[in-house]
Amino acid sequence: MGVIVAVIKEAVPNMPLEKSEVVRAVIVRTCKELKRDSGMIIRYDDNAAVVIDQEGNPKGTRIFGAIPRELRQLNFTKIVSLAPEVL
Repeated sequence: MGVIVAVIKEAVPNMPLEKSEVVRAVIVRTCKELKRDSGMIIRYDDNAAVVIDQEGNPKGTRIFGAIPRELRQLNFTKIVSLAPEVL
């Protein structure tokens, strides 16, 4: 889980994000395994990221799907509070 710099490939009309805009995002789900200190291995079915602003707050108001609890330790508490499920 980390912060990346990404480019918007597709954009929905009437949204604040435009096509080919460079944004910062935090990765919340990966198909690659995530190993915890307890020995548990977590793997998701898809890759997903949340677009964030300079302060680390999400630009969107809804987050779909589960996210790992490691995001709370990385001080992304706003993303954790918006998520429907924290694993």
